[in-house]
Amino acid sequence: MNISYNWLKEYVDFDLTPDEVAAALTSIGLETGGVEEVQTIKGGLEGLVIGEVLTCEPHPNSDHMHITTVNLGQGEPVQIVCGAPNVAAGQKVVVATLGAKLYDGDECFTIKKSKLRGVESNGMICAEDEIGIGTDHAGIIVLPEAAVPGTLAKDYYNIKSDYVLEVDITPNRADACSHYGVARDLYAYLVQNGKQTSLKKPEVDAFAVENHDLDIKVTVENNEACPRYAGVTIKGVTVKESPEWLQNKLRIIGLRPINNVVDITNYIVHAFGQPLHCFDADKIKGGEVIVKTMPEGTPFVTLDGVERKLNERDLMICNKEEAMCIAGVFGGLDSGSTETTKDVFLESAYFHPTWVRKTARRHGLNTDASFRFERGIDPNITIYCLKLAALMVKELAGGTVSSEIKDVCAAPAKDFRVELSYEKVHSLVGKVIPEDTIKSIVTSLEMKIVDETADGLTLDVPPYRVDVQRDCDVIEDILRIYGYNNVEIPKTLKSSLTTKGECDKSNKLQNLVAEQLVGCGFNEILNNSLTRAAYYDGLESYPSKNLVMLMNPLSADLNAMRQTLLFGGLESISHNANRKNADLKFFEFGNCYHFNEEKKNEEKVLAAYSEEYHLGLWVTGKRVSNSWAHPDENSSVYELKAYVENIFARLGLSMHNLVLGNLTDDIYAAALSVQTKGGKRLATFGVVTKKLLKAFDIDNEVYYADLNWKELMKAIKSVKVNYTEISKFPAVKRDLALLLDKKVQFAEIEKIAYETEKKLLKEVSLFDVYEGKNLEAGKKSYAVSFLLQDENATLNDKQIDKIMSKLVANLENKLNAKLR
Repeated sequence: MNISYNWLKEYVDFDLTPDEVAAALTSIGLETGGVEEVQTIKGGLEGLVIGEVLTCEPHPNSDHMHITTVNLGQGEPVQIVCGAPNVAAGQKVVVATLGAKLYDGDECFTIKKSKLRGVESNGMICAEDEIGIGTDHAGIIVLPEAAVPGTLAKDYYNIKSDYVLEVDITPNRADACSHYGVARDLYAYLVQNGKQTSLKKPEVDAFAVENHDLDIKVTVENNEACPRYAGVTIKGVTVKESPEWLQNKLRIIGLRPINNVVDITNYIVHAFGQPLHCFDADKIKGGEVIVKTMPEGTPFVTLDGVERKLNERDLMICNKEEAMCIAGVFGGLDSGSTETTKDVFLESAYFHPTWVRKTARRHGLNTDASFRFERGIDPNITIYCLKLAALMVKELAGGTVSSEIKDVCAAPAKDFRVELSYEKVHSLVGKVIPEDTIKSIVTSLEMKIVDETADGLTLDVPPYRVDVQRDCDVIEDILRIYGYNNVEIPKTLKSSLTTKGECDKSNKLQNLVAEQLVGCGFNEILNNSLTRAAYYDGLESYPSKNLVMLMNPLSADLNAMRQTLLFGGLESISHNANRKNADLKFFEFGNCYHFNEEKKNEEKVLAAYSEEYHLGLWVTGKRVSNSWAHPDENSSVYELKAYVENIFARLGLSMHNLVLGNLTDDIYAAALSVQTKGGKRLATFGVVTKKLLKAFDIDNEVYYADLNWKELMKAIKSVKVNYTEISKFPAVKRDLALLLDKKVQFAEIEKIAYETEKKLLKEVSLFDVYEGKNLEAGKKSYAVSFLLQDENATLNDKQIDKIMSKLVANLENKLNAKLR
């Protein structure tokens, strides 16, 4: 939020420089990102002077240009070629001299000596829009006769310099969303630091009802959404351009002046944080303002010309016949004041933050008004701001106050009562702050001391401090004004010894596995737990009915909690592939969420919800590319399988003790599952279906593994990693070429082999597969290697042959295998 340094000084007395103010605000929690010197007109009209046109002759090579000589008040007159239709001798004009910079939005161009149709031009005679003082481009600016040539344009137009402080307002600090709100905090800082200061705001005692010629009734039908609504009418106003001082105030903080009535409402919202709305009284049909909701689907055209369908929970400001405004969010197309407006109805209200926030999100609107209402404004400043606005309208637009203030208030906002213990203050702050200092700080923050004892204070906190309703909130306020830097860092450290638990073990193993994967060329990704519910439409593996849906989603793309890590990884792959980075290896640790309707229990609300920690791996693209030492090679599912097996090995789980099986679902085109012998699924991995890849616009094959980290931690709970010496006795390798049915998988051979010889068989590996010529139909050939080793002695041929014979016999009996 932009805060004007000079505007701030109207409410609080201080002699700090802009940079010192920025540092002070940052120290008390209103972080100031930057300080920029600005002028009411961009560029400050530097290089522009008042000139007098001495001569004006038609350009010989143009039917619309003129050659002028202009007196700039010093030295010889200069020749300027001008294309404006209204230029004439004897005029007083604004001239941009050589080197002057003119701005068009964010673009800047410099005035240089040039030739226009062959005639030299040494400057430019300016129109309103070219120097930023208006929008007219019909012709050049013609100044009054009294203007003196040579006068600097910035002096003639009384251009003021100011400093804009960019204050970052956190969502909890609704009270600081205005110049006066920032001034309140700065005042407390100055008091705490011993500075002489005072806090003030304009008086409204002059407000008075002058007649009752325009009485508009106010009815509030929904007191929950609108606890307070006030309004007053002003008759006989003249809508016109605002005076220079008001326009300058708005321009400094980045607002465009519109007209005097609208500018007053913008001034009030940025001065005191109270949004106002000004209705054309003639358009309030039936002479009554009604605050209510409208039927679902009611069409309503907002100020931007867009027709919106209203929700039954959208609070509207209506007249007797139709809606005029979305309460606290956006005005209607035909309800506001225009140049033809003669009578106005000023609205000042307090709308419930939740109602405004939900309406603004539903319609995708974010305005200065909704920004403040949805955070919670001061309900007790409503009437003050209405009176101030009415007085300003009278001053700047004329007219008379023609009705009593209609104030419909369901229940006055009460202060928050807080019991504050000195002992708790010292405990949370970490330092003993003198009691007088505590009382001084809370008083400077406009908290009332209701009662005082030796142990603490009873405080009434004003309702505009929606973030201060507990004693710890008050202590936070005390600390930020006292100064975080004034609390010394202690020289002692209090600690207690703890034993490592399951979470510590899991975190350690996560880091080990992550380091292992990074060493294999993987990159870690971190995706949002929120995802699109549409991803799960029609899936059987992860049905939509099991999604944990958000009650108030920000968008359709983030309306559910993920059931699987898969889709986040595919989004990351698609994002990278679209940017010419298609060879990828990703991994991610994260929670997945599940809803089970059958477990729903009114007493135990969370019974139907569960979350599990998972590890996802994604491999796609080329394994090797553009290498002089190796031909290009695509990644494969077998590469992914190796990574999964290495993770199991690192965790101390032997694949011999797990059950591998084929997996068929709508996520994978082909896949395997890894389970414990008790049937608990630890992992799945395989080739992602083409249908899913097409949905994410991915051309390459993607290989995905999903490891259930929670079940893995259970599986290794009793596993101990043992270290043994490398055997001193040699290993022996024997190879078999086996003729098998095509349906037989290597996993079956491996399983039978380890069941046949549990002690001496160390490894079984497949090194060749052949199908085709010279084999029987429906057959394939596996070349399998068996590694045998005795830890205590050297194996002899007799032992080896006995084991191999037994292996061959078992393979023949169980798989109908034949030796080739």
